[in-house]
Amino acid sequence: MFTGIVEELGVVDGIEEQTDAIRLTVRGPLVTTDAHLGDSISVNGCCLTVAERDGETFTADVMRETLDKTSLGALEVGARVNLERAVTAHSRLGGHIVQGHVDGTGTLLARTPSEHWEVVEISLPTTLARYLVAKGSITVDGISLTVVEVGDTSFTVSLIPETLARTTLGQKLAGDTVNLEVDVIAKYVERLLEHRTPTPAGDDA
Repeated sequence: MFTGIVEELGVVDGIEEQTDAIRLTVRGPLVTTDAHLGDSISVNGCCLTVAERDGETFTADVMRETLDKTSLGALEVGARVNLERAVTAHSRLGGHIVQGHVDGTGTLLARTPSEHWEVVEISLPTTLARYLVAKGSITVDGISLTVVEVGDTSFTVSLIPETLARTTLGQKLAGDTVNLEVDVIAKYVERLLEHRTPTPAGDDA
């Protein structure tokens, strides 16, 4: 589990093409300081398992399913990526509960700068729109953000200077693809309501 608070901007150090997967090597001096084989690290919001570690780099196997359904398939050597280690029982939950399971991808539609922040509009798959509410949480490329406005096909977030400086959203351009993960609590609530047994009329119990 993660919190959506990016610890470090890493760099893709190598990509080894395989038949139905890739071996992705990422340089991240901070997240590798205590990394062990089998540990989870979020890369642009995708939970990946450390398969190898060599100094300041770690390598993970990325399956075809992940490449097809996230933006990781478009990564190139030298690309910057958002990195976060899995939380521990002693970690602060600075963002919100993030699983690292991407629900879909969106496209950055527009950036509107202002004096102290920047409003970014991102397209939203219609199947995910029902999980978003104004002032609720969403994960964009592994970053925990607060929704400002939400429509049927897009939503907006406000980015403070810290987010712009410390994450890849400071460099994204209109047309770029981002990974989206909606708040898992909303999905659980929906599932529970689907199986709720209706209370018979007149029954106050």
